Amino acid sequence: MAETQNNQNQNNQNAPVQDLGQLRMVRREKLAALQEAGKDPFQITKFDVTHHSTDIKDNYAELEGKTVTIAGRMMFKRVMGKASFCNLQDLKGSIQCYVARDCIGEEPYADFKKYDIGDILGITGEVFTTKTGEISVHASSVTLLSKSLQILPEKFHGLTDTDMKYRQRYVDLIMNQDSKETFLKRSKIIKEIRNFLDGRNFIEVETPMLVPNAGGAAARPFETHYNALDEDVKLRISLELYLKRLIVGGLERVYEIGRVFRNEGVDTRHNPEFTLMELYQAYTDYEGMMELTESMFKYLAEKVCGTSVITYNGIDIDFGKPFERITMIDCIKKYAGVDFDAVKTDEEAKKLAKEHHVEYEERHTKGDIVNLFFEEYCEKNLIQPTFVMDHPLAISPLTKKKPSDPEKVERFELFINTWEMCNAYSELNDPIDQRERFAAQDAAFAAGDEEANHTDEDFLNALEIGMPPTGGIGYGIDRLVMLLTNSLAIRDVLLFPTLKSIQ
Repeated sequence: MAETQNNQNQNNQNAPVQDLGQLRMVRREKLAALQEAGKDPFQITKFDVTHHSTDIKDNYAELEGKTVTIAGRMMFKRVMGKASFCNLQDLKGSIQCYVARDCIGEEPYADFKKYDIGDILGITGEVFTTKTGEISVHASSVTLLSKSLQILPEKFHGLTDTDMKYRQRYVDLIMNQDSKETFLKRSKIIKEIRNFLDGRNFIEVETPMLVPNAGGAAARPFETHYNALDEDVKLRISLELYLKRLIVGGLERVYEIGRVFRNEGVDTRHNPEFTLMELYQAYTDYEGMMELTESMFKYLAEKVCGTSVITYNGIDIDFGKPFERITMIDCIKKYAGVDFDAVKTDEEAKKLAKEHHVEYEERHTKGDIVNLFFEEYCEKNLIQPTFVMDHPLAISPLTKKKPSDPEKVERFELFINTWEMCNAYSELNDPIDQRERFAAQDAAFAAGDEEANHTDEDFLNALEIGMPPTGGIGYGIDRLVMLLTNSLAIRDVLLFPTLKSIQ
């Protein structure tokens, strides 16, 4: 009776919802019966697959009448006496299978009728087209490869609970094809980044995640203790300082794609651990980084999306035309009507902040307030790709000064859809200037800035060895994936985003 109810529940979406505990118990009883009969699916160690579902459909003319072997999760089953239909879902999609008693045998067919939605099957059979024109596999053998002991969400609605999608990504990937496509596209994006940089003679490297000094960015680090050395260490917040050491060592063009960790809030664009790519190229500057970035973003859009004009949340974003370039000062002038080049002192800057209701802290300098004005007035207007250049010296401790204006540095951030997509410098390679900048950061930390950098003596030693003129840049890979997959939240492009534990 329970088996009959289970099949009805799988095949009739209007059937009353049964107690999930009872249905799970039925599945365990089926597994026990299989094991008792010497048919334990968990004893199977391998299964040779020849084709995926989409391969068969795309190459039907060549495969019609040929024998193929497929494997996947059964997502649908309709039993019709001596013959049945089921759908198998694999990595690339799904395909219908026709299972007949006279073809696979009476006992295997009796077993098949007891299989559940969610079970993983291997099917060997002949490729054909049904009377309704659907490409299918006519099974000659069916093998139960894994027994599903849980109940999948009802297929016509998928997994709709947002929190559960993130907590049980494995179920989300089964039930929601869009989610699977997003992560397959994420993999392709990273692959094409590597292809692009390989074409420019960059080498990929790996640098430490556990570090004594988490520098290279303005962020609070996570802290832990290394028992073997009895030392406190931090999780890296950036890749910068170690990659620059490699430039000193003569590697000339290096990059790393890896996780970094920042002890900060969680929202639609921020996750405490995220994927960052940084690259450094000797003998170029931030202009060289602009050219590389513009070329790479266009390349990725065309390779991954098939066009240089993508649509994000209903807005067309054009990577095919030259990116706009504007200085931070001119951008503030454009959107806030304030010319900070005419502001000479920190006190004047603070007065302007009060007049414009821009919140600041007493320790902030003119450079900090310039940045606060930019965040308040400008970012929300930067939709099309825009390089914002020439930041204040005070907020750029690792960047070369502009020879024409020592209060500013050769730095840019790329903004798209109001988001900061990357951050680039003409890298500071003067060890004496760098030591002074670190000292200023130490003072800022002492004054209450928990995100300030700290003096890194080994990095200073590397600079004293000598670093060539270098351009460097960091890209937020997760935001880039969001953009190219039309995903509205960073959690939608992270397989396992950070979530508060369930108590």
